[in-house]
Amino acid sequence: MGNRGKRKHCNEERCHYWKKRTVHSNTLRLDFRIRWRRSWPAKLHQLIAWLPKAISYVKVMLSGTAVHNPLLYNSFPAFLPPLTAFSAQSMSLLWQARFFTTVNHLRDLPTLQVPEIAFAGRSNAGKSTAINLLCNQKKLAFASKTPGRTQHINYFSIGGAHVAQHRKDETKIDEIRALLVDLPGYGYAEVSGSAKLHWQQLLGDYVRRRQQLAALVLIVDSRRPFTELDVQMVEWFAPTGKPIHCILSKSDKLNRNDATNALRQARTFLASYVDENNQQLPFTAQLFSALNRSGLEEANDRILELAGLTDAAGDMPDATAAGAGEEEV
Repeated sequence: MGNRGKRKHCNEERCHYWKKRTVHSNTLRLDFRIRWRRSWPAKLHQLIAWLPKAISYVKVMLSGTAVHNPLLYNSFPAFLPPLTAFSAQSMSLLWQARFFTTVNHLRDLPTLQVPEIAFAGRSNAGKSTAINLLCNQKKLAFASKTPGRTQHINYFSIGGAHVAQHRKDETKIDEIRALLVDLPGYGYAEVSGSAKLHWQQLLGDYVRRRQQLAALVLIVDSRRPFTELDVQMVEWFAPTGKPIHCILSKSDKLNRNDATNALRQARTFLASYVDENNQQLPFTAQLFSALNRSGLEEANDRILELAGLTDAAGDMPDATAAGAGEEEV
């Protein structure tokens, strides 16, 4: 048989193979269609029946209530991920934050002897947005595109209430374990001179004299790091020797090289502050973006560490843990 005959024979075998495969595939497809037509009412009914359970599963998974009551997910199918493991890893004590009080004068500050973590930053630097993201709440701290909206010292309590409770439920004062403090944004130009003077005096006296203040979280725009007012805030707080954690917000606006340079410059600036023994002060910095949630876990862990709540991080408050973290700072 010549080459021409061999080629023709191979082509015929190839065509025969593809014909058989096509027929076989069509047969399978036809068989599937027949079985689906016979069973689709039952499958649709099953899907509708499982839909409420699926919605409940997602709600429980996101809210973390499975940590409170594991019986909630006993009816869920076995192929779904365990809710307790998911909730224990994703929940944070900061999620318990609830509005506590607001003050406009130092004489009205709370008398609770618990650690206070203060958030400071220029107007429109992303301070309120960062607080809301860390606490997993949309409207805890008032966030606005208009700078200068935060004009008082707002307190948010950690502990004294469960996440599953309504925000208007009564908070148990003796179970509060820490306080988050939202300080007024500084640097807003469109305010009167008397208001500026009042804010400066309020901020300066608070960060320098407040005994319960455990640490300062300084929110700085990563595109304009450490303006004159940011440096002034660090100068006010540095003599206390307490930690500062600088969050370089809006890092998503920078490319990788610019973000790395901004972080390096911030750490170099903070490292220049030393105590009387020429030891570097506990000042740290990190990149943060509320848009893509980068740096969220690092900021959460650092804030819990500064508040003395690392031993109970990820756990919900209970009777045995209510007294934890109440050591005077």
